[in-house]
Amino acid sequence: MLTSEKRFYRKITDIYATSVDYDPTDETSILFFKTVQNKVHYAITGQTASEIISSRADSTRPYMGLTSWRGTKPRKDDVTIAKNYLTEPELLALNNLVEQYLVFAEGQAMRRVPMYMKDWIEKLHGFLKLNDRDILTSAGKVSHELAVETAEKHFDEYKKNEAKSLDTDFDTAALSAAQIAKKKVVKKKKQ
Repeated sequence: MLTSEKRFYRKITDIYATSVDYDPTDETSILFFKTVQNKVHYAITGQTASEIISSRADSTRPYMGLTSWRGTKPRKDDVTIAKNYLTEPELLALNNLVEQYLVFAEGQAMRRVPMYMKDWIEKLHGFLKLNDRDILTSAGKVSHELAVETAEKHFDEYKKNEAKSLDTDFDTAALSAAQIAKKKVVKKKKQ
C-alpha cells in the first residue's frame, strides 16, 4: 500500500507542477500544495490533514491508530503524516478522486491550456462540487503545530505502553518456561 500511496501523492504534485507560475521552492507554491492537500483530505474525510492527525492519533489504540507506516513498526515521523491514519476505503476514495482529476489535468495539458495555481484551485472546487464532495473554505480548526505536538505526545505514551507490554509479555513467557521446567523436574523425580 505504501508504494501506491507515494505514487498517489506524486500525482497530485504532478498536476500542480503543470501550473505556469509553479516553483517548487517558492513559499507560495508550498502553501498552495498544502492548501490543495487539505482540500482533498477534507473532501474525503471532512477533516484537514492536521485535524485527521489530531483526532486519530491515540496512544491506547493498536499502532496508535495508524493504518500504514514505513518499516516494521511505527516511528515518530510516521505519526505526523495524515495519510498514515486513513482507512483503506478513504485511501481508495482519495485515489479515485485524484485519478479522475489527473485525467482532467492531462486533458488540459494536451489541449495546451495554460493554467495558473489560482486556476487549479477554481477547477478543484468545481471538480469537488461535480463529485458531490464538501469543499473546505477555511484553514481548519487545528494548526499543523498543534497536530504534530498532539501526535508526538501520543507516540511517546504509545512507546511507554509498548515497552511495558513487552516487559509483561517477557515476564509471562519466562514464568511459563520456569513452571514447565519445574513440572518436568517433578515428573522426573516421581519416576
